[in-house]
Amino acid sequence: MASKQNLAKFPAKFSRHFFFRATFPFVMLMLMLIWATSALGQATSDGYVSYTNDIVPSVPWSIHIVKIDRTARNVRLCTGLGGGNFLGMGIVSDQVKAVPAGGGSPLAAINGDFYEKARQYPGRPRDLQIRNGEVLTQPTGHACFWIDSAGNPQMTNIISRFRVIWPDGQSTPFGMNSDRTNGTLILYTAVLGASTLTDGGLEYVLEQSPGNDWLPLRAGRIYQARVRRINHLGNSPIEPHTVVLSLSSDLTNQVPPLKPGDTVQLSTESIPDLSGVEVAIGGGPTLVQDSQIMSWKGWVHLPQPRTALGWNKKYIYLVEVDGRQLDLSLGMTFTQLAKYLHDLGCEQAMNLDGGGSATLWAFGEVKNSPSEGQERPAPNSLVLVTSTPVAAAK
Repeated sequence: MASKQNLAKFPAKFSRHFFFRATFPFVMLMLMLIWATSALGQATSDGYVSYTNDIVPSVPWSIHIVKIDRTARNVRLCTGLGGGNFLGMGIVSDQVKAVPAGGGSPLAAINGDFYEKARQYPGRPRDLQIRNGEVLTQPTGHACFWIDSAGNPQMTNIISRFRVIWPDGQSTPFGMNSDRTNGTLILYTAVLGASTLTDGGLEYVLEQSPGNDWLPLRAGRIYQARVRRINHLGNSPIEPHTVVLSLSSDLTNQVPPLKPGDTVQLSTESIPDLSGVEVAIGGGPTLVQDSQIMSWKGWVHLPQPRTALGWNKKYIYLVEVDGRQLDLSLGMTFTQLAKYLHDLGCEQAMNLDGGGSATLWAFGEVKNSPSEGQERPAPNSLVLVTSTPVAAAK
């Protein structure tokens, strides 16, 4: 062993070289760990929920993923509304703040369905939405996601059998909380706001029929309602315990007339049956079905920011792909997104609204880089909440 005196005689150049050789592996390991932490951005909650930022520099792609263990009993999915407790447009980070008291603490969220652009009804989701068991909008035939009464995720195009059954047994299909155009019958509920925002036509204000179940309306049920009053001017007030059945002028002579005190039935049935469903949201198209990547013939595919969700027997994934940012992420086509979700392990997957709306919020902040430089308002969202206090869960 060299003495201290001999060591002191070693050239300084040799000492620096020796120090570099000895510490280089450690420094490189630390740098790699720092890079990995920055690139992956991973966080966990009770070991059941994780967030990852998957960066693919060669394209480039920046993909944000929330992975949810399906065995977790302290987390659940719900839907948010752009207007808080009403239909409207709102950014995802505000929608998570409006999760009803007692509904749990938000852990993660993504933007949801596409939306209609009728002037009087901004923020009306394009397809079905069920929020805490309450049906807010009816199915319109696009792909929908829901959690069934057994707790399993499901996805398919849903056929609406929403209809009013008149006293003589005739029935007429109805929509919910949307623009009343010619030849349509729309049921308005308090989630729309203070009034129906309609002009003319015929409107029946309905209340609970004594001894029968009533609001909130749930899927797969038939309700009996009593006519409280009739309005021929439109824009009927909507009270917390009433709904309004609104007929366009050209439809009034095609249905049996009613008078105050008469009863009608309101059906919220569908194919497939959604009885007992607490959460559902529309979107589309289907990306992966039964582990098979879908194809879209005749479609023009351009890379765009995307939002999607997928699942297998073990996990549910909330996914957002940044786009329209050459230095960060180009976005994906439907085919690229479907392949990515398939490679992630998804046996089923569905697209949601993308473009400037594409947003992923997790653990208290927006994790992605919105293509417009800031969050764009959306009509609804899919929110993961936990019954465990967030401060303890992080």
